Amino acid sequence: MSGREFDLVLYGATGFVGALTAEYLARAAPAGTRIALAGRSPEKLDALLRTLGDGASTWRTIVADAGDPADLAAMAERTRVVVTTVGPYARYGLPLVEACAKAGTHYADLTGEPLFVRECADRFHEVAAASGAKIVNSCGFDSVPSDLNAYLLHRRLADDDAGRMTGTTLVAALKGGMSGGTVDSGITQLEAVAADRSLGRVLADPYALSPDRGREPDLGAQKDHALRRATDVVPGMPGWVTTFIMASHNTKIVRRSAALLDWAYGRDFRYGEVMWTGKSPAAPVVAAGVAAALAAFQAGGPLVARGPGLRLLRRVAPKPGTGPDAKARANGHFTMTTVTRSTTGARYRAVFAAQGDPGYQATAVMLGESGLALALDGERLPATAGVLTPATAMADALAERLRAAGFTITTERLDA
Repeated sequence: MSGREFDLVLYGATGFVGALTAEYLARAAPAGTRIALAGRSPEKLDALLRTLGDGASTWRTIVADAGDPADLAAMAERTRVVVTTVGPYARYGLPLVEACAKAGTHYADLTGEPLFVRECADRFHEVAAASGAKIVNSCGFDSVPSDLNAYLLHRRLADDDAGRMTGTTLVAALKGGMSGGTVDSGITQLEAVAADRSLGRVLADPYALSPDRGREPDLGAQKDHALRRATDVVPGMPGWVTTFIMASHNTKIVRRSAALLDWAYGRDFRYGEVMWTGKSPAAPVVAAGVAAALAAFQAGGPLVARGPGLRLLRRVAPKPGTGPDAKARANGHFTMTTVTRSTTGARYRAVFAAQGDPGYQATAVMLGESGLALALDGERLPATAGVLTPATAMADALAERLRAAGFTITTERLDA
């Protein structure tokens, strides 16, 4: 990619998360990093650029329409990396993935849509592998904490010669808001399943994103629904855990990483995610309510996403381009704790935590640092190319960047 005009292009920069990411890059990108903001409206791009201060004084803008493949191809050919916040990705993302895969341009997105990731891999993994492009899905709260925690536990066990991972569970404790763009992506996926019920079977498969489904271990059911005491998951943890709304996507990304690494986590690697609801007297009631609501939504969602149900969803859901205000974003936080037991019986824990709304303030950091890692870290990154995951594309380099940005990322042995 020598001779490219830019190191990084942020596409969808004027959207809600796009603007937050632009603000972060203006503060954090090393001096001399060649960055451009891209989107449909030159007026909005120029207005955003004027708000970013001295850190963006040398940045440029690119006008590109998601519906124009020629625009996307031209943009991809000008840069080392495209970072995109333009979703729903199933509706707008594939032409950009194709452009980057063909141009040998690295790519990072924020998708939480397993059907989109599956189509990316089926259509463009070999193209990207041949061109040298790293196509990296899910570089925000979906699914960097999940993916890096599992990867770093694998590395820690290997360093300690403690065997391989077996039963592994992430417990999410968080405070954060919901944006219209996230809701719109969820509704788009519901529409797809309503139109083709076979896609529901894809979503129900824990190994739906595997690069080689036939080589996956037969470990029985690995359901994403949960309702139990927290101590049953993490010995000594008080309170209750319940179904985590992001588990159905995150778990598939983590299992894809394990497979792309030639199942190095272990053939007995079972992975799940739950959400902590606290330890107050109301905690079990909240946990039961969340579990029941999400189970009902999974069962009935595709039926709702038709006709009058779809119109009602669109009417009551937050609108795309909206999200929590600055105070709410600053007051958010998350701690993702992953525990595993190895084949030698050793127990380990990884923690990934940060201050700031996980889906927006913290996601802007994770996406921004992913883009900078792909653009600037070169030989520090794994050599592999294709449709990848955060752990397989950026590994320790991304973890180091996020620690430097103020995130807590640790591993420890619990029974030493």
